[in-house]
Amino acid sequence: MKIIIHGGFFSESSTDDKMKADKQEAVKAIVTQAYHFLRNNSALDTVAYAVSLLEDNPLFNAGTGSQIQSDGKIRMSASIMDGQSKKFSGVINIEEVKNPVFVAEKLMAYDDKVLGGEGAIHFARVNGFDAYSTETPERRAEFEKKLAAKGTGTVGCVALDKDGRLAAATSTGGKGFEMVGRISDSATVAGNFANDYCAVSCTGVGEDIVSNATAAKIVTRVTDGLDIKKAFEKTFEELKPYDGFCGAIAIDSKGNIFHRDSHPTMVFASYDGEAYEVFG
Repeated sequence: MKIIIHGGFFSESSTDDKMKADKQEAVKAIVTQAYHFLRNNSALDTVAYAVSLLEDNPLFNAGTGSQIQSDGKIRMSASIMDGQSKKFSGVINIEEVKNPVFVAEKLMAYDDKVLGGEGAIHFARVNGFDAYSTETPERRAEFEKKLAAKGTGTVGCVALDKDGRLAAATSTGGKGFEMVGRISDSATVAGNFANDYCAVSCTGVGEDIVSNATAAKIVTRVTDGLDIKKAFEKTFEELKPYDGFCGAIAIDSKGNIFHRDSHPTMVFASYDGEAYEVFG
């Protein structure tokens, strides 16, 4: 069993020692909690659970603490993919739900698996997801002063369970002050992808990740026989022509955990029941 999570890119992590320490402590605690959950649950259930914990922590830009868009509203996106069934589901620009990842997970049982805007909100309400404000005073202050950090925050989890099944989930609160209607990579196969061979969750600038089809490329290359390290190297090399801002976490079917970022500020933690790796 293996698990790795990320808390996105955070520019303040490199300049604010307390913020950096708080995020490192948070991802370590969450990856530990999620690993214990993984012992008795599937990879699919675990990635949703882990991402919900990240969504509930206002240190991260997903769920509670999401960025505010240019019209003063918060719109979030999330997706989940089961490596075994190959099913992908997600919500795009959903508003006023506590855990977008759980709404995405709920959609896996439906024929229409990706919903956006009003449709996603309606689906959430009729399925028992109550209205919930994810705004925090800190995000409101950033919005009012036009001081929101560069939009590079997303959260995600990749897990390999005891039966060898892989899954990935990703959630974002956006980049802040974006144009209304803007869609990130988080609810696309560029930002979140899994099959029997590999699972990947990305973070960074969504437009760069989509342009590179990052998660899908990595998984496809591993599926075609490339080892995970080389799959990452080749895919990240393809970001360089436009200085793509991206980070990714992954696990392959052999249990190899891998991560890489194009700009070294990604916050992540991995755990295999014995050893931790924490960075940010």
